[in-house]
Amino acid sequence: MSRDTVKFRCQACGYVTTKWMGRCPDCGTWNSIIEESSIKGHTKSVQDIEPIPLSDVSFSEDTRVSTGIKELDRVLGGGIVSGSVVLIGGDPGVGKSTLLLQTMAGLLRDSSARGLYVSAEESAQQVKLRSNRLGIDTKNILVLPETRIEKVLDYIERIKPALVVVDSIQTIYTETLSSAPGTVAQVRECSAKLTVSAKRYNIPLFIIGHVTKEGAIAGPRVLEHIVDTVLYFEGDKSQAFRILRAVKNRFGSTNEIGVFEMTDSGLKEVKNPSELFLSGQETPSPGTVLTATLEGTRSIIIEIQALVTPTTFGMPRRTSIGVDVQRSNLLIAVLEKIGGLHLGLSDIYVNVVGGLRVFEPAVDLAVAMAIATSFRNATVDRDTILIGEIGLSGEVRAVSQIETRLKEAEKIGLKKAVIPQTNLSSRISTTMQLSGVKNIREVLEMTR
Repeated sequence: MSRDTVKFRCQACGYVTTKWMGRCPDCGTWNSIIEESSIKGHTKSVQDIEPIPLSDVSFSEDTRVSTGIKELDRVLGGGIVSGSVVLIGGDPGVGKSTLLLQTMAGLLRDSSARGLYVSAEESAQQVKLRSNRLGIDTKNILVLPETRIEKVLDYIERIKPALVVVDSIQTIYTETLSSAPGTVAQVRECSAKLTVSAKRYNIPLFIIGHVTKEGAIAGPRVLEHIVDTVLYFEGDKSQAFRILRAVKNRFGSTNEIGVFEMTDSGLKEVKNPSELFLSGQETPSPGTVLTATLEGTRSIIIEIQALVTPTTFGMPRRTSIGVDVQRSNLLIAVLEKIGGLHLGLSDIYVNVVGGLRVFEPAVDLAVAMAIATSFRNATVDRDTILIGEIGLSGEVRAVSQIETRLKEAEKIGLKKAVIPQTNLSSRISTTMQLSGVKNIREVLEMTR
């Protein structure tokens, strides 16, 4: 006889217990433990697979299929791999459904194959309204407004589509579990079944996942462990620009980003992101410095802004948007100790124009100079770029791929560059005027 097994699972971290508790003992989250029950029965037997020597394993290069969207192909590593499972997350309204609908249209434009769009949140009429806005009208895209995973798998087996999109996984449920859709058990079970189906029929699968208030994909990372690729679609809904970033990719690099612009007719690719992240301000102003950052194989010119004002409270505020706040505090300490700037009684705000998040230390020199020029009410020329990493003793360290960064700066019309002295020893092919610096004091002398 099959019987129901009851257990309690934390919806924040996945901790399992046999009794309900108000607070999860693993992650400390309150009111996150929910009762889950499943039917326990006989499992189906699977075919035994014998181990084989590694040298006898047949191998062929993964064939990639272009989506027709170059920015998406760049992030995926060159295109879609057959049988791969891609999870895309982002804030509500950022454009996840729009991106995947355009991807299906681009992939099936010159093909007789069909794609399956599983709309678990919207009706077929709502999907049609979006397609009309995007100018997509094709019979190759089949819309399935269904929330039961058994029904979805049945259609995949019968149709054998060239591409499957599930929007979204948090609204899909399986009848074998009595828990509500969106719980950890439902998300894990449905994702595992979809992944098995995609691998069995060699069909690329896109899954849309909701995000929590902290910005992580809901379902305590169980989705990220199951799928092959995890993409985050970032951007403020009040702005038109979106950034697609890979945080996991079994078939390519995780350093690439794709830049899009949201328009009335859908998402459009931004071919020159450097012009996007520049404010367009022609005259120099205090606290504004240009620098170059690397995102995978692409160099992007960005603008760092800083505002230093006297504090009105006992404790100065230190806020950073787009730059790690701990890194900013480190640079402020170096400017105080080595540079001699008295910043202890000032509120300091640092921002990266355009909403881009920068993680590499090569922008340290630009961040430090933006803070220093705002404090001194000085300026840096708009045709000058600053590149370099700053150590705790104030030294300016060399950065990688300096020539790639300078070529991008030269392409948009910049004429001067302040770079680490050690990078000048390498052969750099550029027409820009280069200035090498060894420590932060030499850089601060430029603003006096």
